[in-house]
Amino acid sequence: MKYKIVNINETGERSVLIIYTGGTFGMIQDESGSLAPFNFGKVVERVPELRQLDIRLTVISFPTPLDSSNILIQDWKDMAYIIEENYEQYDAFVVLHGTDTMAYSASMLSYMLEGLNKPVIFTGAQMPIGSIRSDARENLITALEIASAHTDGIPIVSEVCVYFNYRLLRGSRSQKLRSSTFAAFESENYPVLAEAGIEIEFNYAALEPYNPKSELKVQNQLDPNVIILKIFPGITEHAVKAILGDHEVKGVVLESFGSGNIMKFDWFINCLKQAIEDGKIILNVSQCVGGEVEQGKYETSKGLNRIGVLSGGDITTEAAITKMMFLLGRETDKDRLKHQLTHSLAGEMDSVWE
Repeated sequence: MKYKIVNINETGERSVLIIYTGGTFGMIQDESGSLAPFNFGKVVERVPELRQLDIRLTVISFPTPLDSSNILIQDWKDMAYIIEENYEQYDAFVVLHGTDTMAYSASMLSYMLEGLNKPVIFTGAQMPIGSIRSDARENLITALEIASAHTDGIPIVSEVCVYFNYRLLRGSRSQKLRSSTFAAFESENYPVLAEAGIEIEFNYAALEPYNPKSELKVQNQLDPNVIILKIFPGITEHAVKAILGDHEVKGVVLESFGSGNIMKFDWFINCLKQAIEDGKIILNVSQCVGGEVEQGKYETSKGLNRIGVLSGGDITTEAAITKMMFLLGRETDKDRLKHQLTHSLAGEMDSVWE
């Protein structure tokens, strides 16, 4: 893939590489009045404040801007590749990404960038940069300030994050919950990492500690043979069997009710049991935005422990499905795979299940 590279500010104490993948952020109205991507190398024309930042800035653009609804595994690999190839040249990275799948991409990059000790900040916009009331400018400028923030040369942030609407969230804990307000993202099960007001206030206790001995190693063996099974009142045995009976599927994220509850029907338990006996891994996550799975707390979830369904604790669906792709791509030992699924790899979960 041939990337477009443009230097937009060549003076400053710190250096940040902006990776433009596409999304609403980089849209302007064309002559017909329709929204179309613009040449992101000319971003300074839209955000002249970038010249005032004491940061050396370079933009690498995907050859064709992506609607984030079309993000594929290869695109995650491309993002990780760009960071890996430029890791020693830059102090931090800001990824401009469409909002619809940003939480999935931030979660996946959290796993793929093993040994990361520099900031990788995802951001985007709800309104195009060409709109008068766009949130794009503030999101970009503050994401850059956070990415370049340091103390005695040590970055304050050294993990994958999402910055949106004045708040910095852990990437593997973020979810897009709203499409009609600027406050699109939340992190219900983990504290906000920073809040931007007159000053940027960092929550140091919640940030991943900087590890000077870490060395980046990109893990890009991913397996797409996973599915999400979201249960609902009235779901049929035929539908469940069709989903779980797919021989190509290796991993299933089961979206259950409340704290991990399912319908107490023999046929449903038997479907899950058969899938596990066929070699599939099933990870139970809650449909609720906040809270966690506590298998066995209620009668309706006791049977899951017995048949070998794994508890996802307080992990999000986005972090769970990407984690399953990641682990299935690199781990052949099932016991190790199960252990890693139920224990934190990149700060994506607190709870564990032994």
